[in-house]
Amino acid sequence: MLSQLARLHTRRAWIYILSLTILAVLVIPVLNRAVPKDSVFYLPDYLISLCGKFLCYALVALAMDMIWGFSGILSLGQGVFFSLGGYAMGMHLMRVMAGEGVYRSQLPDFMVFLDWKELPWYWLGFNHFWFTVLIIILVPGLLALIIGFFAFRSRIKGVYFSIITQAMTFALMLFFFRNETGFGGNNGLTDFKRILGFSLQEPAVKVGLYIISALVLLISYLLCRYITMSKLGRVLAGIRDAESRIMFSGYNTLHYKLFVFTLAAVLSGVAGALYVPQVGIINPSEMQPANSIEMAIWVAVGGRGTLVGAVIGAGLVNAAKSWFTVAFPNLWLYFLGVMFIGTTLFLPRGVVGLAAILAKKKLTGRDSLQMIDSE
Repeated sequence: MLSQLARLHTRRAWIYILSLTILAVLVIPVLNRAVPKDSVFYLPDYLISLCGKFLCYALVALAMDMIWGFSGILSLGQGVFFSLGGYAMGMHLMRVMAGEGVYRSQLPDFMVFLDWKELPWYWLGFNHFWFTVLIIILVPGLLALIIGFFAFRSRIKGVYFSIITQAMTFALMLFFFRNETGFGGNNGLTDFKRILGFSLQEPAVKVGLYIISALVLLISYLLCRYITMSKLGRVLAGIRDAESRIMFSGYNTLHYKLFVFTLAAVLSGVAGALYVPQVGIINPSEMQPANSIEMAIWVAVGGRGTLVGAVIGAGLVNAAKSWFTVAFPNLWLYFLGVMFIGTTLFLPRGVVGLAAILAKKKLTGRDSLQMIDSE
């Protein structure tokens, strides 16, 4: 069923993604930079950062859809990979601020406050941007490779794999909460000033980060689309639908599941790295299990196994969350629960699936009218 839905969206997905790309890369920056501030069409700077955050969430949802929608592996640990990428970027931004903090020390302010005498060894190298980019890719990828190898080799799947990834999320969250680990404890890393020499407070820099996030999302989408339409994608779909038959056909499913799990972790890490300079903070609360569950909800609401549905779902849910947390701050969690239950019961294919069904019915009705006219 999901594979049929993916094929149904092959042409329509390009229309969706082209429209979203034009809106993200051209229209929104123009409304912020070229439109007068007293105009009704003017987009404030804070909305640029908010939209950039949504793009980062959409990239995580894309990764979640690759592993869950196309491979049938429900991972509830994507929040860890997202946070690891964010912490790597945060460590770089803290290192380039050496000597500019409250204490005018070469150490981050929280280390001076905790009476640390020297920089920990695992902070070395983060003053170089290229090293930071390498860590953003390698650390989430290696962690996913190690966990996935032992889990998939032991034939752990289904709800048991979800529980393992959820336990990993909770364990690492508790680890990062501790002050002695050297990651800022409960407060995390914040108060960033510059990135690559540009001030993060400048509106033009915020727009630049937003555009970079949009382009990274587009490139990631094209990569995932290429994978899902290739022979590799067909094998992943086979693993999702009937893994035992794929194994009987001579395929080693361990390698395929490891690949997609590692790819999803790397994409989530990149999303976290783009998220931090736009939001201005990274702390262990990003690793809480509820966040990883919410990522699965984004995919379910948009349409599992469609890629473009994951992007739309992340935007819809987070836009609704931003509005509800202001208008009805005490009711947001109830709204999220109702949304997920309603999607499961009435929209099993998500928003994109509903649009496809309506378009198909419209097309069928038009064909019927043409047949009547011809008679």
